[in-house]
Amino acid sequence: QVQLVEAGGGLVQAGGSLRLSCAVSGLTFGSYAMGWFRQAPGKEREFVATISKFGGTIYYADSVKGRFTISRDNAKNTVFLQMNSLKPEETAVYYCAARAGGTATNGQYMYWGQGNQVTVSS
Repeated sequence: QVQLVEAGGGLVQAGGSLRLSCAVSGLTFGSYAMGWFRQAPGKEREFVATISKFGGTIYYADSVKGRFTISRDNAKNTVFLQMNSLKPEETAVYYCAARAGGTATNGQYMYWGQGNQVTVSS
């Protein structure tokens, strides 16, 4: 049974930082690209960042470049999203996802976490 369990969300003031983690089990972690997505209330899910199997290829949404950092620890089957200089409009449920093969900025991922709420207060 594949499980992706996010942690690290919560409430933070604008300009603050949070670090999300996503612990993966039930699959060969090093064979999957990983991604982070988010969905704000009343909006469609959007791409945030993706990282290849060994971390050599990374892509970010333009809106988070320079502020967010995606990383992974294949020894611990975990992917991270460091979020700095957060903005109120980035309040959303953040999801991690796993994809066999290469990175993708669309939603074509095989496995998804349950989501983790991030709230940025103004």
